[in-house]
Amino acid sequence: MNSVLINAVLSSSLDYGLLFDSLSWPSDSWPGTERVEALTAFIEGLRPLMADSDTTQFTATKKSSIKDKVDSVIWTQCLPLLSRISAEAGEGLRCRESTAAVCRLVSVCVPLCDEAAPGRVALSVLPSLQLSEDEVPGPGRLSVEVASEVMAALIPSLSTDEQLTLTTLSASLSCIKTLPDALVSKITVRLLLTLLNCCSGARLESSLKMILDDLCSWYSTDRTPVVTERALLCLTALSDHLLKAHSHPSTCEPRLSLQFWTMVQDGLTHRDSVSRKRALYLLKKCVALSEEEGVDCPLSPSGGEEVLFRWAPNRSKLLREFWEDYALVMETLEENQVHVVRPVLNRIDTLIQTTVNDTSGQGLFHPSWLLCVYQRMFHSENKSLMREGVCHLLELQVLQQPDFALAFSQFIVGPFMDVLSETSLFHRSVGQSVGDCPELGAKLQVFMATFVSSLPSEHRGRMLLQMIQQLCSKHWCAVPLLFLSQALSKLPPSPLLGIDGLTALREVLRCTMITHQVLLRGAAQCFLLNSAFCLTDVSAVALDDVFSFLMDFRADESLCRGTQIWNQSCAWLLDNEGSFKPRIMDGDCADGATKKETVRGYVQNEIYTYLRVPASTGHTERLPDPREADKLARAILLCVDMERNQLGAETSNTTLESLLSPLLDTLSRISKNVYMPQRKSDKSLQLVLRLIQLGGIPSCQHAGEEQVDNVMAAMKKLIFKLVDPVQEFILRRLFGELQELFDVERAELYLCVLRQLAVMYSSAPEHHSKIQHTYFPKFIKHSLKILQESSQQIHSVSNQVARAIAMASLATVCGLVEQEVIDMRSETISVLKSLNDYFYSPVSSSSQSPSSLGNFNKRLQRPETDNSSSDVEVQGPLLQDWGRIAANFMRDQWICLSFLIKAVGIPESVEISRVSETLKAALSCSVEALALLPSDLVLPVLTFMETVLPKLLLSEEALCVEAVTLSWDLVQGLSTNAHDFWLALKGFISMAFHDKLLELTDTQAPTLVATLKQIAAELMVLSQSKSGVFGVLLQHCCQTWLPTDQGSGNTDNTVFSSVFNHINILTEACVYGPVFRRDQRLIQDVQTYVEQLGEECAANVAVTSDNRDDQLPRTCVLAFLSHLDSSNRQHQRLIEELVMDLLKKDNDISKSKVRYYSNSLQHRVKNRVWQTLLLLLPKLREEFVATLVKRVFEAGFCSNQASVKYLIEWMMILILVQYPQHMDSFWACFNMDHEKTKTSSCTFLSVLVHFNVIIPNLKDEALQLHKALDIILQWCFNHNFSVRLYALLALKRVWRLAEDRAEEGADGFGGLSTVIKACLNQAETMQSTGNANKNWTRIQEHFFFGAFHPIRDYSVETIFYTFPSLSELADDEWIPPWKFEKLSCFSESPSLPLRNPHPDLSQLQPGDWIQQDKGEQNKEDRWAEVQKKITPWRLGIQEQEPELQLVPQQRAARLGKLHGSLLVVASLIDKPTNLGGLCRTCEIFGASALVLDSLRHVNDKHFQSLSVSSELWLPLLEVKPMELTDFLQVKKSEGYCIVGVEQTANSQSLQDYQFPEKTLLLLGNEREGIPANLLQMFDVCVEIPQQGVIRSLNVHVSAALLIWEYTRQHLTSGSAEVVSKRS
Repeated sequence: MNSVLINAVLSSSLDYGLLFDSLSWPSDSWPGTERVEALTAFIEGLRPLMADSDTTQFTATKKSSIKDKVDSVIWTQCLPLLSRISAEAGEGLRCRESTAAVCRLVSVCVPLCDEAAPGRVALSVLPSLQLSEDEVPGPGRLSVEVASEVMAALIPSLSTDEQLTLTTLSASLSCIKTLPDALVSKITVRLLLTLLNCCSGARLESSLKMILDDLCSWYSTDRTPVVTERALLCLTALSDHLLKAHSHPSTCEPRLSLQFWTMVQDGLTHRDSVSRKRALYLLKKCVALSEEEGVDCPLSPSGGEEVLFRWAPNRSKLLREFWEDYALVMETLEENQVHVVRPVLNRIDTLIQTTVNDTSGQGLFHPSWLLCVYQRMFHSENKSLMREGVCHLLELQVLQQPDFALAFSQFIVGPFMDVLSETSLFHRSVGQSVGDCPELGAKLQVFMATFVSSLPSEHRGRMLLQMIQQLCSKHWCAVPLLFLSQALSKLPPSPLLGIDGLTALREVLRCTMITHQVLLRGAAQCFLLNSAFCLTDVSAVALDDVFSFLMDFRADESLCRGTQIWNQSCAWLLDNEGSFKPRIMDGDCADGATKKETVRGYVQNEIYTYLRVPASTGHTERLPDPREADKLARAILLCVDMERNQLGAETSNTTLESLLSPLLDTLSRISKNVYMPQRKSDKSLQLVLRLIQLGGIPSCQHAGEEQVDNVMAAMKKLIFKLVDPVQEFILRRLFGELQELFDVERAELYLCVLRQLAVMYSSAPEHHSKIQHTYFPKFIKHSLKILQESSQQIHSVSNQVARAIAMASLATVCGLVEQEVIDMRSETISVLKSLNDYFYSPVSSSSQSPSSLGNFNKRLQRPETDNSSSDVEVQGPLLQDWGRIAANFMRDQWICLSFLIKAVGIPESVEISRVSETLKAALSCSVEALALLPSDLVLPVLTFMETVLPKLLLSEEALCVEAVTLSWDLVQGLSTNAHDFWLALKGFISMAFHDKLLELTDTQAPTLVATLKQIAAELMVLSQSKSGVFGVLLQHCCQTWLPTDQGSGNTDNTVFSSVFNHINILTEACVYGPVFRRDQRLIQDVQTYVEQLGEECAANVAVTSDNRDDQLPRTCVLAFLSHLDSSNRQHQRLIEELVMDLLKKDNDISKSKVRYYSNSLQHRVKNRVWQTLLLLLPKLREEFVATLVKRVFEAGFCSNQASVKYLIEWMMILILVQYPQHMDSFWACFNMDHEKTKTSSCTFLSVLVHFNVIIPNLKDEALQLHKALDIILQWCFNHNFSVRLYALLALKRVWRLAEDRAEEGADGFGGLSTVIKACLNQAETMQSTGNANKNWTRIQEHFFFGAFHPIRDYSVETIFYTFPSLSELADDEWIPPWKFEKLSCFSESPSLPLRNPHPDLSQLQPGDWIQQDKGEQNKEDRWAEVQKKITPWRLGIQEQEPELQLVPQQRAARLGKLHGSLLVVASLIDKPTNLGGLCRTCEIFGASALVLDSLRHVNDKHFQSLSVSSELWLPLLEVKPMELTDFLQVKKSEGYCIVGVEQTANSQSLQDYQFPEKTLLLLGNEREGIPANLLQMFDVCVEIPQQGVIRSLNVHVSAALLIWEYTRQHLTSGSAEVVSKRS
């Protein structure tokens, strides 16, 4: 119609200038789209007239004039308008439509101008493409979006200008590298693709080669994810040109480029899902092209260059199947659901086997493609899929082949090590018990040993070094590092690591492990040390390197004397002695460097070097680095133990003395030689201290103890000879010689040595007596004298240092007396009383606090120094740390006070009437100290409070509450400090839950009692996240109420009665068991695994840790209950109150509306309740059981999990056995309302299965048998299958008891015999087939009805371990007997043994009898097992169909139907049902048209069944899939916004996106989605917000959601506007 109108106008008007003027617009205005389109149509109509050679109408002058006019339109109308559009922010509908219209006008104008016009316009536009991301277009400049559209319109006219084409190509490639992500696809599609579509022949090939070379070059120089993503986008968009069959060899062949294939592999493992899709698309297209061409690829064998992709026509079938499997695996790995992916994993085995079979042949399949599969699995969002990938790789048999192992080595060091750092991989597998090595950990050990052995020998060391260095390159959590260290320790011995290896291992110890849990860190240290022993090349490391390396293994965590790892160290040093790399010392000649160095020679040389110090300078010196002494002491002890193992114990004593002779000589002269350098005396004392500390062995270690004692006895004997000079030196130094800041550290060293000596010679009476009667009394008097000196106005350094050292000295003495190293009856105690008087002396100055105690909380003042002193410059850093010294000074005061209050009490000088006031003042001072001291130093204050609080409970309740509350706040603050928390917690609990505080009642001290109960509740809450906290409280309380060192009859009734004030602690302990997060449970499991390694792992010996098992509270309270004596009234009362509390807990859960599932917290609590009740049953009085039995039967009516049901049934049986008088109450349960007993009747029938245990205690057996049979027979005809099954089993067992009587005809059983036998026979025959037979067999074999005997199997083991394991309760609910055995306080009795003497139950396997049959799986074909909706990609493209007559739109128009501008393109959908539903949706919501791949779908009955004639009212278009690229380009030029439904990094949420009016919605294929080569055509990707696990919606549903949202935004708003205008 437009063309007819234009021709009419042109033929009727000869004044074209007037037409130009009327259709043009002012250069500063923004015309409407219709005006631009009108001018376009007019100029387009001029083209045939201008081309006509007839000059009658168009003279040359007129043509020239028109050309000038057209040229003017470009420069004065189009470009200014485009510049104005560029200045507008955003991409609104108006901008998009105007840009499309103007570019169309430019494309029409350019052919009418002279030949140079397109070039001039292009050169003016090209600079606009170079704008940076943040740069705003200036006057006359176009935005990148507009410039790209203009260039796309110009490109067809530039095809003849080769130079300009290359310039445009270069500019486009430059844009791809520099522009923002959102513009890259636009440049690729609008410029590159358009340019290539306009080229042909040699120019096309050269352009393609230029693009490919440029992208590959860019990628090879900058191999980053961003470059990979952009390069893949370009290659995919241009794939139809790049990957096209050629009749002749092409100069542009991506398949021959190594960079191309590397890019594809990187894309397959890219973090961005769209990039992965593009890479896989390119791979599939290359394979399809290779198969189509049928020629070798590459054509000839390459030189040295690696070839990642090959094709051989004679192996076409094998290659096609391999790549189809490969594509299937990679596509399926995009799923997040493991059950979808797992069936496809067997294809990986097929790929691997194909690759292995090929390696010896043509090398068609490069192993790197397999690495992409594993790396993709490692990057999966699903941890289970990640774990599947790791396990699959660990089991790869092909890695035993050297070639494959080498090919995989860098992958193992890189991506594989990265994924191994994921902690969640090491969870226990199904079927593994607590304490088992995780499946992955065990597989890792085998894998590492196999893989390293398979590597070529020359590559092993380098690979291992890289692996160890990887451990330092990122933060590794404790669990992965532990199991990787263990795997390294299991490698076969081989000299692979040199000094670099030891350095890397030291870095792991110093950095990576520093924050790990202590036990796991210690275990990892042991494994790493074993690894060093196995893998170190001793000829490449010197002994000094070895001992420097050993310094980083802590004695309190791993390398502890007497442990297995220590003995291994000695053996390793002995085996390799003389093989170590010689040290080249200063002054050594070349020949001397080749001398072999022995361990003994090294140690002797080190001792001489250590003690060789320069003369004193006269200035104050800091203490020498203690690490030197640590290194040397460990070397000495290792040397002695090594030679002891070699030569025997006696020789080792001589060895020790000869080794230590330089040290002993120095110590012998230490007190007399006044010219001895201070540094030398310090170093000698440091070495002695470390020898004593490192020489001891843990008390729990017994193996080889006698030999170790010989070494330590010899060392003590040598030190004893020098005790006097050493002590004299130390005391002389402490008696006033230490006056500098550095001397505070020095005093700490002296006091540590003094403490060690006192402990060591406490067993030697002669030295023991001398130190008590001579040294320590003088020491105390001197220190006290310094403290009593009046404080000076100017606080000098020497004065304050002396006071700090004096208080530290007194704290040391008090600590030794408290440890009973010093006799309490000695003279030392009488001197300490004067110290007590000092602390409690009254206030002497009004400036002190109102407290009457003047020397509590004395503070050390910061010293005032002369800034000109040179020593101040040296000691400056220490002066800055004065706060620590002052805090230690106050802590030392409280160490003395906490000892003195227990040992001496209040000084005798205090009047009796003022004792209470003095204690109150002391407690107030302790509360003040809590606020003054750092949290990690408050333990002595808590110990002091423990003694004082009980004496002030009733008189000073408020102060006591303040003390307890503040203490608890401090302890909570330490919860993240593992080093100090546990000691502080124990101190706090001992203080706050002292027996005197526990005895308090609500009437005596209501606030304090409420505070204690609140703290107890908070302790339980804290224990949920910090395992072991509640155990500390419970152990303390149980020990307080019922001390294990006393018999139950000797219990203090007053103390025990306090349990009733806090019975809730016992109740909660009976059902305690935190439900840990999965990561917390993993740590617990791994710690249990390490503990079960025993002494094999030295960390178990070296690490001193409390029992922090989360089952400890239960085992502890059960042990407490086992000690209770039922003949004791108070004990009996406690038991009964506890039972009622537990039954209430059970009842509350049963009545709650919350449905509880297997192994839920509710299930576990109920299970623990009934376990405890079973344990207490023998201790219950008969009268109490009479009140209890009704509650037990009521519990049987509740819906319970299997494990709880078995315990309740067992409880019923035991009650009926012990108290048969309750039998009538049991029979009454069967007469309850049938609705109530519908399912619970199984519980009572289960009890009757064990009637043989109950009946011997019943009076009238015949009557009871009659009653049992009558009841059971009724239930045999119940409509519920399970009830009938239970009833038949009970009938079979009870009839067995009555059968003998029936045969004799006695007791009236004869009449029943026929009926019951018939019933049982019918049951047996009816159960002969199908599920009924299987269930009948299973229920008879079930443990509760088979091997279990209620009386014979009654034991702690059965209740707490066997039953839970057989009832399929989670294994963290099983309490093994050894946990009770570890508790010395557990009391066994004949009625309740700890272990079950009968093994029948423990040999059974868990499982319930109710199981579903599993049908046999059908044999799978090539694609049958794949759940993911995909097929091999080679679907083929249908042949083009002839165009069909379209349905006219007039039908809809006549009905007044509104249509939007939404165009829905469904050419990629091939299911008629989806297309029919989509057609219906489009028609209902007024889409402008629906595009199909073939109009023949309309005649399909499946299409018509869902479309319900909507195709009659909706315009339908036909566009083949292969034509979509061109179709979308056309629609883009018409101003349509191309929208796709796809999840990408830049996709927008449907709820936030505003649809433009001219929107084209492109829908993807049901199986493959939107092809990768079309993704870059989108202007925007919209994703539908999802909450579920399933990732994808049906394509029709997705389209309907978007179509409705478009309709809601446009047609609905349009209708509203019409209504508002009318109104």
